[in-house]
Amino acid sequence: MMDTRDCACGPTAVRDEAARWFVVLQEPVVDVLERQQFAAWLAEHPQHHYEFQVLEGMWSAADLLPAARLQALCDVPPARSTRRPILRYAVAASVLAVALGLGWFTTMDQPATYTGEFSTALGERQQVALPDGSTIDLNSRSRIQVHFAQHRRAVELTEGEAMFSVEHDADRPFVVESGSGRVTVTGTRFDVRRDAGETRVVVEQGTVKVQGRDVADSPSIDLVAGMGTRVDLQGKVAAAYAVDAAQLTAWRSGKLVFNNASLSEVAAEASRYRDKPITVANDKVANLRLTSVFKSDNTDALLKALPSILPVAVRTLDDGSQEIISK
Repeated sequence: MMDTRDCACGPTAVRDEAARWFVVLQEPVVDVLERQQFAAWLAEHPQHHYEFQVLEGMWSAADLLPAARLQALCDVPPARSTRRPILRYAVAASVLAVALGLGWFTTMDQPATYTGEFSTALGERQQVALPDGSTIDLNSRSRIQVHFAQHRRAVELTEGEAMFSVEHDADRPFVVESGSGRVTVTGTRFDVRRDAGETRVVVEQGTVKVQGRDVADSPSIDLVAGMGTRVDLQGKVAAAYAVDAAQLTAWRSGKLVFNNASLSEVAAEASRYRDKPITVANDKVANLRLTSVFKSDNTDALLKALPSILPVAVRTLDDGSQEIISK
């Protein structure tokens, strides 16, 4: 899990320190102590790692500029007495050259390249702020990998569920891959949930395109607000259907909302917030229907209430898990 809060020392101080370390590491020889100090600084806060990556990305992009132009912008004034100040000036000039050549002056706080990995533990929720202004809300037991490039913003949901609030950028589509499904947007708000056998997509605002992933000539469908779909393991996208987006994303406020849900669906949803899964004894029990609201951090209350709502009982199995049986 990664802390997304700003570093206490402030963004300007972090950028200055990142630049200092960037210069230090350009030296032909860096002693062990300096490398240890750099590693410690990098590990202090995710923002340290992020700002250092910004410099690395811009530095590596220098290869995109013509050599003559880069050399002209990197010429060093003669009035310097020590090697490191000269190098610092050269590094700064080189980064400036990259910024000029790629037109990044207006997007210095939004680097073309960015990577990150974020996850949540059992019962935990987390909001991740991305450098383009987009945010991602992670549900319990969820994991994402973020990869931003110059012309594409990509996120892979490797486990769990996430709500994406995407900043509009027509030149850099935002692509979410989950299981066999792929969702492409330029700016919208939508939820993606990855289960064992399928990926579910629900749109709260805007429009998204959903298609199978890694499937040649995979057909796609467009979803608007209040619509959803599912993608199976073979990458087949189901027809769009109406959804209650507020109900399906109530987990963001710590609620489990069930509206005529089957008991098998209730058990599967509540299991996401427990160490041990909840199972149902048979199809008769699984097909019973429930309409109610519970707190996601207190699924024991749900199990305790079930026998007073439906003709069922709850028993504890030898492995510590709970099973819902007929009364």
